[in-house]
Formats: sequence, C-alpha cells, structure tokens
Amino acid sequence: MTESVTIVGAGMVGICTALSLAERGINVRIIDKAAPAQGATFGNAGIISPWSILPQPVPGIWKNVPNLMFGRHKVLKMHLSQFPRLIPWGLRFMRNTPEPKVEPIAQAMFTLCEPSIDLYRSHLQGTGHEDLVADAWYVHAFRSEAQAKDWFDNAIDYRLRRKFGANVDFVANDELHKLEPALGPEFTAAVLVKDQARARSPEKIALALLEKARKLGVQFEQTELKHIERDGNDWTVHCTDQTFKSNRLVLAAGAWTRKILKPLGIKAPLMAERGYHVQFQDPGVEFNHSVMDVDAKLVASSMADGMRVAGASEFCDIDAKPDPKRQALLTKQAKVLAPDLNTSNPSFWHGHRPSFPDSLPMIGEYENQPGLFACFGHSHYGLMMAPKSGEILSDVIAGRKPNMDLSAYSPMRFS
Repeated sequence: MTESVTIVGAGMVGICTALSLAERGINVRIIDKAAPAQGATFGNAGIISPWSILPQPVPGIWKNVPNLMFGRHKVLKMHLSQFPRLIPWGLRFMRNTPEPKVEPIAQAMFTLCEPSIDLYRSHLQGTGHEDLVADAWYVHAFRSEAQAKDWFDNAIDYRLRRKFGANVDFVANDELHKLEPALGPEFTAAVLVKDQARARSPEKIALALLEKARKLGVQFEQTELKHIERDGNDWTVHCTDQTFKSNRLVLAAGAWTRKILKPLGIKAPLMAERGYHVQFQDPGVEFNHSVMDVDAKLVASSMADGMRVAGASEFCDIDAKPDPKRQALLTKQAKVLAPDLNTSNPSFWHGHRPSFPDSLPMIGEYENQPGLFACFGHSHYGLMMAPKSGEILSDVIAGRKPNMDLSAYSPMRFS
C-alpha cells in the first residue's frame, strides 16, 4: 500500500495536519461526521496569539472557583453528572498549579503558539484569502485601574508573557477609550498584549486551507465513524456506510476522541468543556482589536460577519442540552462591553473544547499501537496551536525528527 494517512476530525487541527502532510507528499484522507470546521473551530473567539501561553491551572485559582461559578458573571458551570470524572481530572489540574510547574507548561505552549501568525499567513498564501488574518492587539479590559496596574506589575499572566518576549503595555481612561472608542465607560484601564493577530473568520480560514489541501490531493469524506481497529500493519476505520484503510491513523476529533480510544483500552483524562458565543450580524460598532472583559472572561472581536462575543466554561457531557440562559447572559455582558452594540440580529452557538488538566494537547504516536497518532486536546488554544501541531506531527509521520523535546505533548504522559 502507498504511504497514506487517515485523519479523524475536520477542525482546524485536522485540516492543518492534512495540509502539512500533503506538502510532504503523503496521501491524506480526512473524515468527519459533520461538515468541515463546524466544531470548536467555528465557534472560537478568533484570537491568533503567540502569547497565549498561560495554562488554565495557575497558582491560587482554586480560591476563585466559587466566584467563577456563583459570582456576577457566571463564568464556570459544572454538571453533577460529570463529577465522577471531573474530580480526578480536577486533582490532576490542581497538581499543575504551583508556579514551578506552570512555567514548563508555558514553555510548551509557547512552542506551539509562537509561530501561529506566520504559519497561518504562509498556509493562506496563494488562496486569495490572505486578508482573513488581521494584525491586532489583545486588550485586557479592567473595571478597576488599581487592579489592572497591580496585575500588570505582578500577576503571573503578564510576568510570563514578558519573560517569553511579549510586548505588554498599560493604558487607562482616555488613552484606553481613544484606542477602543466603542468600549463601555465601566472599563477604566487595560493591559495591552501587542504583536498579535485575529481571525476575521475562523471557519473561512479553515475552509480556505482545506481547499488548498484538496488541490494537493487531500480527500474529505463526511461520514460517521463507528470504530477503529488495527489490521495487520494498517488501521481500518469503520464508518456508517464505508470502510477506510491506511498505514497511519491520526485522531484529531477534539472532545470526541476519548470515546474513539475507549474500545482500544486507552484512557485519556480529557474533559469536554463547552463554550458559547453570540454573534451580532449588524453590530453598528466595531472593536479595533480583540477585547476581553477580564472579570467576565468574555472576549469580543469584530469579524467579517459581525461582532462575536465568546465565553463561558461548562463541564458537561457532549450530548447535554445547551444552557438556554447563556445567550441572554452573553448579550447582557456584551452590552456592558460595548453599550452601543446593536443586539437585534444575533446568532447563538455552542461547542466543546477538548481539555486536558495541564492545558497541553497530545501530539505523537501511541506506545504499543504502531501507526496510531494523537493530535487533540488543545483546550482553549486550538486556533493558535493548530498549525504548529500539524507541522510537528507531520514531521513525525514523515520520519523527520523534530528538533525539539516533544515529551510535554506525549500521548502517554498520564499513563
């Protein structure tokens, strides 16, 4: 059989991996039960940041959990049905919160995030969609100037970013509102993370890259996976109406990957962490940069099709019904962020982030499962990490030894 790879998952991670593999001369097929780029890729906030290197587990986060769950902004929700899995996951999470553990994780995140802007622009070159990646800053907006200044000077968020080379600045009052005139008066100061970019449409970027990959021979099949099995030296993927066989199999199905692995006896501490967004088609206002309400953990970004406001972390089963109150809450929070926002024409979305307790994805081959590769678990950072993850895994599959230590992303690191 000619060297071939099947990728399960047609989100940004799967598409970037397919494109990188095709550029290395490898035959690739992507399968997904949904149309391409309709999961977490479709719904994210559009930030493309070399400096999104702070993991979710940080020192002292446990003290803030009650406020995240029950405070004014209702950022975090945990379904009781998830507690049997969430408790051991949370204990692993907490073991990663001491600062001596945070910095190595940040380094591993930086490896994946740092080249994201350049890689997207390289991938989009020649597609006619180069304008979908726009230069931008990340405006972390605070209600309290004193709190903003204290965080800017002392918080691990900005200390780590500066240590890794980020250009971080502080603005307040008139200077802030001159930078972002649409921002509400409740916000008095901001920390600016510069030298970033934003996606004008994450979905359109993914589709443009898939089209480029198709021109290099990549095939896409929309069909539902039933199970996978090792067949001699190959992997067989059984789907609803057809079967595919290849030398290599890449699992890039995000939060759904855990269920695919379970029949093989492979356990992964992967939680489905639902997020939401509301997009306003005729917003009437625009942000010049990506803006985050630090208290509400809410991100707003002006995109090609309107203003998108994204946020919330909800630990729930993948098939759980969405919270019907979330659209109203996000809309209310959006009006605080941008009081003149026209909210009359909204669209509502929800989807699942695939989250490991250390905020790092799995990238690489499974031990004792030759030809089976992981490329999933990118948590809140999938858009930033996708192109480099695809490059790394493609080099591994093509037999090109990456010039870096990949142990932080090992599929066996929780075994």
